[in-house]
Amino acid sequence: MPGIEHLAAPPATAELVIVGGGVMGAATAFAARRAGLQPLVLEARPALASVTTAVATGAYRLQHDDPDELAMARETVAAFSDFAEYTGQRRYGSGLVPNGRVHTTSTEEGVEAQRALVTRQAALGVTEVELLDGAEARARFPFLAPDVRQVRYRAGDGVLDPKQAALGLLEGASAPVVTGCGVTGFDLTSGRLTGVRTARGTVATGACVIAAGPLSGVVGQLAGVELPVRLLRRHKLVLPDVPQVPADAPLVYDDDTGAHWRPAFRGAVVLLSDDDDVAREPTDAPSPDAGFPFAVLDPASPGAVARATPFWREVWEDGRSAWALQCGLYTMTPDHRPLLGATPVDGLYVNTGYSGHGVMLSVAGAERVLETVVTGAPNPFRPDRTFVPVARKPH
Repeated sequence: MPGIEHLAAPPATAELVIVGGGVMGAATAFAARRAGLQPLVLEARPALASVTTAVATGAYRLQHDDPDELAMARETVAAFSDFAEYTGQRRYGSGLVPNGRVHTTSTEEGVEAQRALVTRQAALGVTEVELLDGAEARARFPFLAPDVRQVRYRAGDGVLDPKQAALGLLEGASAPVVTGCGVTGFDLTSGRLTGVRTARGTVATGACVIAAGPLSGVVGQLAGVELPVRLLRRHKLVLPDVPQVPADAPLVYDDDTGAHWRPAFRGAVVLLSDDDDVAREPTDAPSPDAGFPFAVLDPASPGAVARATPFWREVWEDGRSAWALQCGLYTMTPDHRPLLGATPVDGLYVNTGYSGHGVMLSVAGAERVLETVVTGAPNPFRPDRTFVPVARKPH
């Protein structure tokens, strides 16, 4: 029965080595195969897609105001929308469901900010975003709070399954994979890559893409490459059985606080953007903050999801809903745009730094990297670009 090809040990040679077996590594392998290259994927952990990909939000959107990222989001969503046709395999689906995305605000400042953002998006061709006043929003979404003054809503945004998407891309790539195979160094000759060293042997190669998520910086340093990234911890609270959650609800995002939730299983996942601005050390097993569930569920908390959707107060007061707390690391760049393409080491490339937008840009981002690998062509996300720092981008 066909499936992902797992090797017991790394081969002696490879045309292209990809470091990382999450959604970015998988998308890179698929793009490599489309470009006519034969990729090899090395994953340090015992299982694929088990670090950042496994705890990703699982949401996508075209409500962007960055034209370059918008183009990549369109391309990636199109691939996930017809995943079997795109990948040529049917074992894994992308899990894409266009159930919509609602952004709420309860302040006048938020109303004006939403209007300005929707105007910018329309100028980029995203014309499907609706602005609804409070009454219109509650008529459409009765679970919203009385003090919600406005929402921006796009019906075509939605959710997907990052882990299944990663596995489907890997199977479609027909790329051999070696798990439990961490990279320990690189062989360089006159500034050019000649091999990738692992604890289980060296793979001779002239091309390698680092797609290791929060460990990309650590892997790059093994070749003397410093990547302009910082790591921020982000949590996902999984409540698998919450009867109060409307199963057909869109993702609901409170623009005033960053708290948001979306249906999942028979309940929901609850998140809070920008809740932790402390730079973290690279790791594939970040420790969650045990206080996070109370920050998003306790109605007395300023970041509570009950602020925009009051039924969460009932969930809190009822008290019977079990939860599981997960966390991962966002790989943030100074301008919150990814790092795609060549490093100062000839033959070494990166596909990282998505700053929280990775899954929804993954397919197209990998294509940009492979264009550089094959043709040398730069792209707007080249790692040696001039960065214009931003404090926070709209979600």
